[in-house]
Amino acid sequence: MYWGLIFAVAGLVIGWAASRVLSRARRPAAVPVRWCAGGTASAWAVAAWRWSADGMPGWWLPVPLAVTALAVPLALADLRHRRLPDVLTVPAYPLVGTAVSVAAVTGPGGALAFRAASAAVLFAGAHALVHAVAPAALGAGDVKLSGSLGGVLGATGWPALVVAACTAAVVTLVLAAAAALLRVRRWRGGVPHGPGLLAVTCLIALFPGAGLEAGTEVSMGS
Repeated sequence: MYWGLIFAVAGLVIGWAASRVLSRARRPAAVPVRWCAGGTASAWAVAAWRWSADGMPGWWLPVPLAVTALAVPLALADLRHRRLPDVLTVPAYPLVGTAVSVAAVTGPGGALAFRAASAAVLFAGAHALVHAVAPAALGAGDVKLSGSLGGVLGATGWPALVVAACTAAVVTLVLAAAAALLRVRRWRGGVPHGPGLLAVTCLIALFPGAGLEAGTEVSMGS
């Protein structure tokens, strides 16, 4: 209980700070502070609950914390402005890379780090190819984001890449249907793909043992 409260307060501060970063960027992408802070606080509280209830090992904890700290403000920015600002997508690489490296060093070892790095390249390459073929379907921001998220997904196991890509596509289709039904003007140029990809990556990072681990190297249930 105490850990959940501590992490929730920390997440609240992180979410508030992220909203300030977005609003003060060279190309501002302001998001509702209460949603950003509240969403991050909730995600961090879930991470604390999962860890304290032995739902994930302590060495994995930095990864979902890093991912959710980025995912909430980026999803809000994409939903509101239809873009994923560089001010968060670029720092995502060293932040996620550090979190995965810490997990690898304190947990399974180099195999996890190698798989994460390989998955990051593969996932980014696949998104870059889609962007090159159909730029209207997938923006440059999605490509920039995909590498860091691919590293997280790959760390939990190769199947997570396929699960994330397919689920994100379904979420985007649902958003497109909702936008057409509600006549959302801000999405007339296209439906944001980032929120779906971010949401499923967060879920996989928070619940990595749901059949997505690759062998015993990343057995999150132990």
